[in-house]
Amino acid sequence: EIITNSGTISITLLKKEAPGTVLNFVQLAESGYYENKLVHRVVPNFVIQGGGNRGDGYGSLDYTIRSEVGPLYYDRSGLVGIASAGLHTESQQWFITLRPALHLNGRYTIFGRLDSGFDIVKDIRRGEVIKSIKITR
Repeated sequence: EIITNSGTISITLLKKEAPGTVLNFVQLAESGYYENKLVHRVVPNFVIQGGGNRGDGYGSLDYTIRSEVGPLYYDRSGLVGIASAGLHTESQQWFITLRPALHLNGRYTIFGRLDSGFDIVKDIRRGEVIKSIKITR
């Protein structure tokens, strides 16, 4: 669950399809890393993005993880991907698609899908506070 000032967004993590990315996300969430981070990017009819350590979309952690692209495709809204600056440069920033985004296929790992809260996702504005991310097993 991604808990924001506007409400709670529920996602399912796709550990079979993107095990390394899911593990990285879970470790960051459980360590409290995402607490009080911002949604720093909102592109209408495309994505919302958050989790950056500076709150402006720049900067990364001191490590990267490998890309895990395919066999999933950005063929619908509500997919959760990990942001990157190219293959194998992912770290902590994630995004949720607001519509199909086929141009992301093969370039960005999909590691989750939205279960509920799409109405909240659609209404999120830049600067929204991510209060916390709660992992349920």
